[in-house]
Amino acid sequence: MALLTTGNAFIRELEKVGSLGVYVPPEGGYEGRYRRRLRATGYETLHITAKGLGDLAAYLTGVHGVRPPHLGKKSTGSGAAVGNVYYLPPLIGSHLEQLPPKSKGLVLWIIEGHILSNQEIDYLTALPQLEPKVKVVIERGGDRAFRWTPLKNTYSGSYQAV
Repeated sequence: MALLTTGNAFIRELEKVGSLGVYVPPEGGYEGRYRRRLRATGYETLHITAKGLGDLAAYLTGVHGVRPPHLGKKSTGSGAAVGNVYYLPPLIGSHLEQLPPKSKGLVLWIIEGHILSNQEIDYLTALPQLEPKVKVVIERGGDRAFRWTPLKNTYSGSYQAV
């Protein structure tokens, strides 16, 4: 990789395909440069981890309920399953509403993406077609140099899409 990267090829590929799987060196730093290049070209970035996401469709595009951790305390409500449930707005929808008028869109950058199942990768590959202003970048693993490939090409070998 060149000492100074413009990131133009990365951004062109992301705009053309809509979702990319990236492989980053373990020492880090490269992904920050590419995120900075995305912001410089007019994209807003949302940086989240894949761990603990649960149902991706509900978390990213739908209103979903969240229970706070019980921390060893008993529920004060009646019944075994009664507790406080807080409803959160869709993550992507709320960020799209807050975009500046001249913004190109939102880039969802997901780290630790190697734990995602192939069905979740399918959904994230289709997400830019469902929401045209959303692009997806998932860190799928490590490599000696920063490289990317279309997200649909990062399935595990045993997965057969129907």
